Amino acid sequence: MNPSKAQDVWKDAGEHVQFTVLELNRQDQAKEQAAIQEFVDRYQAIVRSLRIRDNKGDLRASLGFSSAAWDYLFPDAPKPKELEPYETLATEKYSMPATKGDIFLHIRANDEAVVYELISQCRLFLKDITTVVDETKGFRYFEGRAIIGFIDGTEAPQVEDAADYAIVGDEDPFFENGSYAFAQKWRHHMDIWDKLTTEDQEKAVGRKKFSDLELPDGEKFKNAHNVASQAKINGVEQKIVRMNVPYSDPASGITGTYFIGYSRYWKVTKTMLENMLKNEDYLLSFSDILTGQLFFIPSRPLLDKIADGELNK
Repeated sequence: MNPSKAQDVWKDAGEHVQFTVLELNRQDQAKEQAAIQEFVDRYQAIVRSLRIRDNKGDLRASLGFSSAAWDYLFPDAPKPKELEPYETLATEKYSMPATKGDIFLHIRANDEAVVYELISQCRLFLKDITTVVDETKGFRYFEGRAIIGFIDGTEAPQVEDAADYAIVGDEDPFFENGSYAFAQKWRHHMDIWDKLTTEDQEKAVGRKKFSDLELPDGEKFKNAHNVASQAKINGVEQKIVRMNVPYSDPASGITGTYFIGYSRYWKVTKTMLENMLKNEDYLLSFSDILTGQLFFIPSRPLLDKIADGELNK
């Protein structure tokens, strides 16, 4: 594993953020394969150029493909071991729907102009072969808090350790330094949440709102978020790298969280999602989940192979 060969899947969430999900038109496979090859080549050059043009912008970007897109674009290539079609996860009470999506872009920077410019230039290569499924602009809330007022990402690994949790290793050598990204858009009914007392909000999340200290287990709700979402495999608690950010059209009363989790193993993220449903995570009680899709984020050397047309050989 070499994090320097990975895309930006294991560092900070950013100040200005954009998530873009596109669907291939699937009208001319050969034409769309060629267009994606050209786009991947130019995409990396665009990112390099913008980092020079705004050297304080701290531009970070990741580009990924869903299982269906991989099969369509690279039918003769190997496939990441855990890349599968995401299917709706549901219980009788709650649902995490699967939605359309072939191509995923996660862009963040200190300057909104850099985010805008990158997406605008990407569109030049993608507009004729794709349709926009979702475009969401996120932002950094006070102190990096979630829109519900709590520090977000407390349970995520420290940045010094994060690469080991986010980046594929030698268990899948061809796809080493890639990552599995799960993107999910939540809308919160803030009027319901805001009616709770601070004490009940703390019990629902499992932490103190101001200090971020974890509550004793006996003081949490049984379905507190930091309990319900835990994932253990063979008795060992698992972690992923979360870069969640709020989004909002405040005058319309539309507010939510864009969840993005990067993981070395999709099965870890999937287990967390299943546990949230099974344990009826308190966050589900005042939220609607609008989108959900799994993507694989290739390493930068693998992007080079795609750009050179070597992946399908």
